[in-house]
Amino acid sequence: MTDKEEQEGTAVATPAYASDALAEGTVDAVVIGGGAAGLNGALILARSRRSVVVIDSGSPRNAPAEAVHGLLALDGTPPSEILRRGREQVRQYGGRVVHGEVASAEPAAPSADGDLRFTVTLADGRRITARRILVATGLKDVLPEVPGLAEHWGHSVVHCPYCHGWEVRDEPIGILATGPASIDHAYLFRQLTEDLTYFTHGTDLDQDNRARFAARGIHVIDTPITEIVNDTDGTLAGVRLADGQVVARRVVAAASPMQARTQGLEGLNLPVQDGPKGRAFASGIAGTTEVPGVWVAGNVTDLVAQVGASAAAGALAGADINKTLAIADTDAALQKTAEASPQAATR
Repeated sequence: MTDKEEQEGTAVATPAYASDALAEGTVDAVVIGGGAAGLNGALILARSRRSVVVIDSGSPRNAPAEAVHGLLALDGTPPSEILRRGREQVRQYGGRVVHGEVASAEPAAPSADGDLRFTVTLADGRRITARRILVATGLKDVLPEVPGLAEHWGHSVVHCPYCHGWEVRDEPIGILATGPASIDHAYLFRQLTEDLTYFTHGTDLDQDNRARFAARGIHVIDTPITEIVNDTDGTLAGVRLADGQVVARRVVAAASPMQARTQGLEGLNLPVQDGPKGRAFASGIAGTTEVPGVWVAGNVTDLVAQVGASAAAGALAGADINKTLAIADTDAALQKTAEASPQAATR
């Protein structure tokens, strides 16, 4: 694995758990992704008496974090515990959670009554057929290529002032600029500490923003960073500059670009969109997409959504999927009735 691949692959596997058997036959919905969005979408579907299978790779983005914050009633709960409870609740209503990697997902021949069908194939060769798909695979953070940065990701190297800000308050914080979005990042972290240094690291910072930073007491350093420096106990101690100087910092905040996890989903032909934060799947109301029968929810389409927002998006998508299934069921019943009517008339 190259340094870049190691930094991009920041996801950490969750503790092992018992995987359900893959359902046989055709299920109402397959949810690809076992995070907050996917599990909440599955919960809504399962409570609506829909057959639903969640395919979970077991590598959530927030696994390195010690706790989820900003989530009402669950603030401070470890991410793994929230997911454990979520899986249990989905199963409580008959849903299945299967540990596995999706190798491909693509449209299949429709049913006899014209309803949509999709085939999802796992990396180990197992397959499942579904009427609808909810994609909730999340995203990956593309970290700056600075030696030592990735090892502190989710602890002393943070990205979100709302997820981690309170925990790093009053610490000497360094903003590692990655582009224009880092400017707003600096103002948000300035709310949390009076000791803030902005490392431009080769990015542009105009005179107007330099003046604004100076007014807020934000120190600016233009010399590039070459590595993260650790203390003797392995904790983050500072950053080394290209001129050899070490600037003491206890926390580094990096607004790194983000990319939706799209591997294995190419066959669905979902449209993507580029924004200031990164690349994600395009979506409409309730997670609808331009591809009939496929919805998206959570960070795979909303890069900045926290756990609560992702869960809410999954719930909206699950409800919308259930609605379309109810309409399809009614259409099929009506067609069946119409086909049976001539026979009934001749008896």
